Amino acid sequence: MDNHEASATIADKPSYRPDPVVNKITKDDVVDALAAGLRDFKAAPVYGLSIGAFFAVGGLLVISSAAALGMSYLSYPLAAGFVLIGPFAAVGLYEISRRLETGDPVTWSGIFGTMWAQKGKELSWMAFVVLFIQIMWMYQVRLLLALFLGFQSFASFSEFINTIVGTPEGLMFLAVGHVVGAILSLILFSITVVSFPLLMERDRDFITAMITSVKAVATSPIPMIGWALVVTITLVVSIIPGFIGLVVTLPILGHATWHLYKKCVAPET
Repeated sequence: MDNHEASATIADKPSYRPDPVVNKITKDDVVDALAAGLRDFKAAPVYGLSIGAFFAVGGLLVISSAAALGMSYLSYPLAAGFVLIGPFAAVGLYEISRRLETGDPVTWSGIFGTMWAQKGKELSWMAFVVLFIQIMWMYQVRLLLALFLGFQSFASFSEFINTIVGTPEGLMFLAVGHVVGAILSLILFSITVVSFPLLMERDRDFITAMITSVKAVATSPIPMIGWALVVTITLVVSIIPGFIGLVVTLPILGHATWHLYKKCVAPET
């Protein structure tokens, strides 16, 4: 093999890209990320409020649809399941934070252009993963309803609540459902807390992004689980008044997640 052929062979080999480096973080980093998220929200409030309002209206439509179909008893699990798509809904917020960080202009055309450019790419696969977990969430709700309460239907949400809190079977359904839901939420959090912003910023595959996200949680379990609790409690409180609280809390949490990602994953060299 001559020098020309050898050079061609080497050039044809794909260059090796090391996996993203995960940093260990502390609770102070979580607090700093939350403060940075609040700053980003204040720097571009119209964009954050608009995205938060769109998400809140989506939640109201989901609950209204359940009521219109005579399945108001599914309002609570549907609301909880809807919150699970938060990481995907926050993609636009990640782009806003990235632009504020780099000094690029924040415009709707720029935000939607970047999001549209992800169509058919790795971010779409991550969206499919989130959708799959949401389907699993609703499936386990229906399964547990059948196991503990049979296949009975409920005329109203209040009747469903009375059955849940007033019967042993209902309390068992509530306890097991929350345990299973907590496990699914932890899985979703672990594979998405870093993966979505990583895919927004870097040209990596979604498997690498999910592995990096899980590594970030495993490397700093206490701060990351603490962040998961902050997100969960904030979202639960936000959806109680008809999802209205999400108009403000969703953009702040989305911006904060971007800054937490920047602390968890070292810059690419």
